[in-house]
Amino acid sequence: MLTAGKALFYTCIVAKRLVAYLNEVHRINLPRIVLLGKGVLESIAEVFGELGLKRPLIVTGENTYSIAGERVEEILGEAGLVPEVLFCKKADLDTVYKVKNSAQIRNADVVVGVGGGRTIDVAKLSAYQSNAFFISVPTTASHDGIASSSASIKGSGKPYSLKANPPLAVIADSQIIAESPYRFTASGCGDVIGKSVSVQDWRLAHEDNGEYYGEYASSLALMSSRLIMRNAELISENKEAGVRTLLEALVSCGVSMSIAGSSRPCSGSEHLFSHTLDIIAPGAAMHGEQCGVGSIMMAKLHGLDWESIRSGLEKIGAPTTAKALNISPEILVKALVTARETRPDRYTILDKINLTKSSAWKLAEDCGVI
Repeated sequence: MLTAGKALFYTCIVAKRLVAYLNEVHRINLPRIVLLGKGVLESIAEVFGELGLKRPLIVTGENTYSIAGERVEEILGEAGLVPEVLFCKKADLDTVYKVKNSAQIRNADVVVGVGGGRTIDVAKLSAYQSNAFFISVPTTASHDGIASSSASIKGSGKPYSLKANPPLAVIADSQIIAESPYRFTASGCGDVIGKSVSVQDWRLAHEDNGEYYGEYASSLALMSSRLIMRNAELISENKEAGVRTLLEALVSCGVSMSIAGSSRPCSGSEHLFSHTLDIIAPGAAMHGEQCGVGSIMMAKLHGLDWESIRSGLEKIGAPTTAKALNISPEILVKALVTARETRPDRYTILDKINLTKSSAWKLAEDCGVI
């Protein structure tokens, strides 16, 4: 016979197991439509019709408005919609608040971010905080934010990305992006190549601390990194085919983060290095450029093939040295030593191998970074 005490005991056991199970479950939100290729911008009205969207707010910059934003406004207008347009100059919380509290967004059911990484992030976070849908229309391919659920916004007190929702649709016109300065493309490649390190950091956190690790999400991110390495020469030609390869990899990275429920598969020690540089040497280089250089050194700490990473970045034309990042060797070493403090909640190889000034200098020298 089951006594009251035993019943309570078993009830507690079941409850604990249920809580453990629920803690392992996360919701996966993915883009419903992804259009990649030459001329796909012209299909944006069809995407609106398929998704049942009727009240668009276009968030863009002054330059990117002339590149693609104005055309988006024209196409949606020709389809019988009346799009509002807001311009943003910075990717900070003040700009997000202005968009979020604007009269235009109150009437919108979708925010369309047209521009580079900063504009996309402002539009994404504004939509998230306003309970509106978000559509990503990138004009450059400088980092994986075009399809991710995170937004890099300054002024939050955190040097890393904030949580948002992934785009309902991604419309990436490879012809438009191929016409952007090649430096943006090379930066995007650096960001993607670094996933070989972030996946290893995630696996390490699982092995050392029991952190949740998703094999499928990791495989997507790692596949993206290898895809860019394998097509480095094609991408270096700066043609539409190479840009499309990068766009596919960036979207896959965004999907991997949505599946993981966090940025873990795409943000590890190489990102901590980049975030630290943003603090101590703001504006010196682009995010993906910094991640690429960081991935060379972090790969060596992990025992990975860091020389292949360096070679791939060189073929693409992305930075591989402190000088190319416009920083001094001293600044680079300082970033290596303090990077683990930037985000204490993210366990990486930098927690296992605590770099000192001398060991960090030697690491950078051994990798040819300084």
